[in-house]
Amino acid sequence: MTATAAAPAFTRPDGSPLRVLVVDDEQMLTDLLSMALRMEGWEVKTAGSGFDALQSARDFEPDAMVLDIMMPDLDGMAVLQRLRHSGNDVPVLFLTAKDAVADRVAGLTAGGDDYVTKPFSLEEVVARLRGLMRRAGTALTRDSEPILRVGDLSLNEDSHEVVRGGREIELTATEFELLRFLMRNQRRVVSKAQILDRVWNYDFGGRSSVVELYISYLRKKIDAGNEPLIHTVRGVGYMIKAPQ
Repeated sequence: MTATAAAPAFTRPDGSPLRVLVVDDEQMLTDLLSMALRMEGWEVKTAGSGFDALQSARDFEPDAMVLDIMMPDLDGMAVLQRLRHSGNDVPVLFLTAKDAVADRVAGLTAGGDDYVTKPFSLEEVVARLRGLMRRAGTALTRDSEPILRVGDLSLNEDSHEVVRGGREIELTATEFELLRFLMRNQRRVVSKAQILDRVWNYDFGGRSSVVELYISYLRKKIDAGNEPLIHTVRGVGYMIKAPQ
């Protein structure tokens, strides 16, 4: 895990700090996440069990939760079900085991909003929480627009506008999500399996050809007539980076 980079400040609409509840039975993990989230200026509370999580959710009224699926008393799925049954629609980011595809699918189906797999980077957790809270309308950005940039390519996460070299580019919803995932991980190689998990939110059963197809669509719209931004790393995956 790595430390978080500086990012635009997020707050509640009234200007008060966002509240995040971190739930995991590993003390070291909750300490690391708490440190990273507090560096964002957020108010953080932790819980080490499912029952503690339910009590804290009632008392703390978080704007988002980071929730481990595997816990000894009441697992994350059961916590989520009880929250939703009580009318609590707080955005939930699940922490899952790297190979637990079934858990990830079940979590999203049960009403979870997103997930990260262990081991993860702290930057990824922060970025995903920011996205969850922005989409839920619980967070405002101070002195910043929700724009991702790679070279002369920009993507506005709120308006869904994509522009390269001053030219607006029309993308389908899936193309937009794929490009956003690449741009959030610029200069980092992402595998076809990671793309399938993140963009389509479930296992395609090895149908990696769908990734190749959508990468080709993006290249035609993003890179045609320009210096390429999207690169294939043979045998590994894809990466987006600005020209040197």
